[in-house]
Amino acid sequence: MQATLGELAALVGGRVVGDASVVIHDAAPLVDAQPGQITLIDEHAKKTDLEKCRAGAAVVRCGTTIPGLPVIEVEQAHRAFSEIVKFFRPARRRQRIGISPLAVVSPSAQIAEDVDIHPFATIGDDVVIGSGTVIHSGVHIMAGCRIGRDVTIFPNAVLYENTVVGPRCTIHAGVILGAYGFGYELVEGRHQLSAQLGNVVLEADVEVGAGSTIDRGTYGPTVIGEGTKIDDLVVVAHNCHIGRHNMLCSQVGIAGSTTTGDYVVMAGQVGVRDHVHIGNKAVLGAKAGVSKNVSDGERMIGIPATPEREQKIKQALISKLPEMRQQIKDMAKTIERLTAEVQRLKSALAAGNTSPDESPLERQRADRQAA
Repeated sequence: MQATLGELAALVGGRVVGDASVVIHDAAPLVDAQPGQITLIDEHAKKTDLEKCRAGAAVVRCGTTIPGLPVIEVEQAHRAFSEIVKFFRPARRRQRIGISPLAVVSPSAQIAEDVDIHPFATIGDDVVIGSGTVIHSGVHIMAGCRIGRDVTIFPNAVLYENTVVGPRCTIHAGVILGAYGFGYELVEGRHQLSAQLGNVVLEADVEVGAGSTIDRGTYGPTVIGEGTKIDDLVVVAHNCHIGRHNMLCSQVGIAGSTTTGDYVVMAGQVGVRDHVHIGNKAVLGAKAGVSKNVSDGERMIGIPATPEREQKIKQALISKLPEMRQQIKDMAKTIERLTAEVQRLKSALAAGNTSPDESPLERQRADRQAA
C-alpha cells in the first residue's frame, strides 16, 4: 500500500509544504523512519534525532518547518499521524465467534446475542453480559457479575463475585477486580480478615491496564469513576472512590478508603495513604508520597509530598549542601583561630604583659624600645 504526500494530506485535512508528489509506503517513529516512510515530529523531538532523520516526509503542527524535508501541516499532529498509521496498517477486523463450545458458561448466565466468548473463558452463575462485549480466552467472571455493552476483557482477567462493569470499558490482560481488601484486625494474637461484603464498580468508559488490581469494599463498593484511565500495575485498595476522568499512571498504589475528585493525575509510583482525599484537578508528581489531604488544583511532589514550589526550593537547597558544608568547615577554622587568639590575649592580660587593646605589633615595638 502506498500514497503520495498530497493524498495523505487530504486524508487528514492537512497542508503540504514541499513536494506533494513524494510517494510514501509506510509510517514509522522518528528514530526508526527510513526513506519512503513518513514520521511524526512534535514538540518533544530531540535535535539529535532530527539531525539523524532519514524519513521521506513528516507530519508537523502548523507553523513548524523542517529544512529539506516535505511536511504535512496539521493542527493536531498526533491525531493526524495516527490516522496515517491506520491507513498503512489497518486494524485487524474483529471476527465474530459467538460463544465458543470450549468456553464454560453457566446456564443461569444472561448473555446478549452478539457477545463473543473465546475458548476457555468461564462465566459463572447469574452473570449478565451486554451486547457487543468480547470476553477473551482465560477470563474468569464469577457469579453475580454484571458487564455492560461494548466491553472488552482481555485474556486471563478475573472478576470476583458481583463486580459491575459499565459500558465501553476496557479491562486488559491479568487484571483482578474484586479481590479481598487487605484489612485485618488482631484478635487473640492472630490477624483476622475484615468483612468482604462489598464489590467493585467500574463506571462507563473506564480502562484498567494489564496486571492492575482493584479490591472489593468491606461493606459497600470500591468505585472507579466514569472515564478514568488506569495504567498497568496499579493497586486500588478497598473502599476507595476514584473520581471521574482520573489518570493513574503505572505503579500507583492507593490505600484503603481514599477518595479523589475529578480529573486527578497521579504520575508513576505515586503512593497515597489511607483515608485521605485528593481534590479536583490535583496533580501528584512521580514517586510522590501523599499522607494528607490535597486541595483542588494543588500540584504535589516529593516524599513526603509537599506543594511543588516548596519542594523545588528544598531541592535547590539540597543541591547547595556540598558548597554549604565547605563554607561551614571554613567558618569553623576561622572561629578556632579567633578563639585561640582571644585565649592568648586573655593569658597575656593575666600576666600583665599588655593591654587588651594592644596589638601584637605594638607590643613588639614597645619591647624593642624598652630594650
